[in-house]
Order: sequence, then C-alpha cells, then structure tokens
Amino acid sequence: MELLGNYILAFIETGGLFAPVLFISFHLLRPLFFLPVVFLCISGGILFGTAAGTLYSVIGITLSSVMFYGLINWMPKTFTKLVRLKQRLLGKKSELTTSQIAILRLVPFIHFHLLSLCLIEISTDFRDYTKTSLLTNIPLAVIYTSVGQWVSRLSPLHILLFLLALLPLIYLLRRKEMIIKWDDFFQFSA
Repeated sequence: MELLGNYILAFIETGGLFAPVLFISFHLLRPLFFLPVVFLCISGGILFGTAAGTLYSVIGITLSSVMFYGLINWMPKTFTKLVRLKQRLLGKKSELTTSQIAILRLVPFIHFHLLSLCLIEISTDFRDYTKTSLLTNIPLAVIYTSVGQWVSRLSPLHILLFLLALLPLIYLLRRKEMIIKWDDFFQFSA
C-alpha cells in the first residue's frame, strides 16, 4: 500500500497543470484502491499547500459522496443491506446529526461511506444530501490538509525522530494475546 501511495504522489507531482484534476480523480477512485480519505487529504497538503489542497480535497470528497449517493440509489437491495448493517453496528434507533457526522468524519478509523449512509438517512432529497455532505467534508479536508502542510515543512531529521518516537508506542500498543490450541492445552494421555 505504501508503494501504491508513493506511486500516486509521484504521478500527481509530475502532472503540472493537470495535477488538480488528477488529484480530484484519485479522490473518486479512492475506494477502488482501498485508500483512506485521510491519506489523500494529507497528500493534498503536501502537494498543493493548505489552501489549494483543502479546496481540491473538498471537491474530490464531495464528488465521491455524490457518486456514492447515485450508486446506492441505483442499487436499492444493497442500500437496505447496508442500512441493516449500520443498525447492527450503531443500533436500530440511532440517528446521527449533521454535526455529529462532521466530527465522526475526523476519526480516521470510521468508514467514510458509512457516515455518508447516515447522511442519506437524515437527508430529505439529493440537494439536501449534497449540502450536508459538503458541510461535513469541510472540517475533514481543512484539518488533514493542514497536517499534510505541516509534515511537508519538517526536515528529514525531524521526521526520522518523530518516527523513532512512534516505535515504542507501536510496541506498547500491540495485541497482547496468545492462542493455544485445545489439544496443546489439555494434553490427554493415552
């Protein structure tokens, strides 16, 4: 995945005036490559700076949300399956507000289109969905594009020190469980 991300960044950097169109296109193709939204927003900050990167990310994320709306309305059985899955995950009577969805979009581990599904449920029509989607995408793009701009200003030494500081955290936060097979635990003698 890291190799694919580096390849995409190099491809966009050599795009010249066509780079913003390529960047927005990658937002639309993001689900096919299983890339997180946060990765593309941070990349936008690195490549274009905070202002332009935020604008391109908002456009790309909103177009991705609109595509999701079109696809989900085109496949009603899939929509009902996803709603049932959402109800199992969040509860049957849970209905999130627009501001809650905007805050949840800032959490990188929550699926972007699950929150888009929540927006579809609280929206009255396509226009309302597009407006609320745009409003919930702005904080996501601003914050993570700013992080990307901040990372691009760091020297390689500071980035290396930051990554070395993360190594103990990776070790401390690892999964601490052991799997023992039933037969190994209960050794039966014959």
